[in-house]
Amino acid sequence: MKRLLMTAVLLLCAATANAETKTAIFAGGCFWCIEADFEKLSGVIAVESGYIGGKSPDPTYEQVSRGGTGYTEAVRVQYDTQQVSYEKLLDYFWRHIDPTVKNQQFCDVGSQYRTGIYFQNETEEKLARASKAALEKSGRFARIYTEIEAAGVFYSAEEYHQDYYKKNPIRYQYYRHGCGRDARVKSLWGDGH
Repeated sequence: MKRLLMTAVLLLCAATANAETKTAIFAGGCFWCIEADFEKLSGVIAVESGYIGGKSPDPTYEQVSRGGTGYTEAVRVQYDTQQVSYEKLLDYFWRHIDPTVKNQQFCDVGSQYRTGIYFQNETEEKLARASKAALEKSGRFARIYTEIEAAGVFYSAEEYHQDYYKKNPIRYQYYRHGCGRDARVKSLWGDGH
């Protein structure tokens, strides 16, 4: 029994040593919704709502939501590379947004709701550009407006935005349904999106 327990501990330690966590940054409209979507994906450890793409330091929700800052609402996804790949994250991202509109996602309009993939290294850039090119080549959509840019600084959103869908489930569901997000995603990608 002692030997079996020791073997289990060693296997657990080896698995932990081989596990690697990385982050990926995506913008898919309202960060409450894209955060909730990514947190359902196996291999995702944590998702943080925030802002990316602007120039001024320490943006606030009030500044970003008014528009004109250059920032977009985004999420930083922490994931276990042993369970989910960056390629899988890209595929999952595409199937949870509407890439056919510019500076808008569902009922939210303005550049602060644009879609984007924000790469943090050359490998991510190549994979992101390849995934967009494959989608364009598929002919599924006439045009794709999702930007692919170097990440720059990611600023965390205020604490009340983190896990909003868990903290305020009724308001969140009312917003998500009223905005038509799920219906539009289903019409673009089908039931199994």
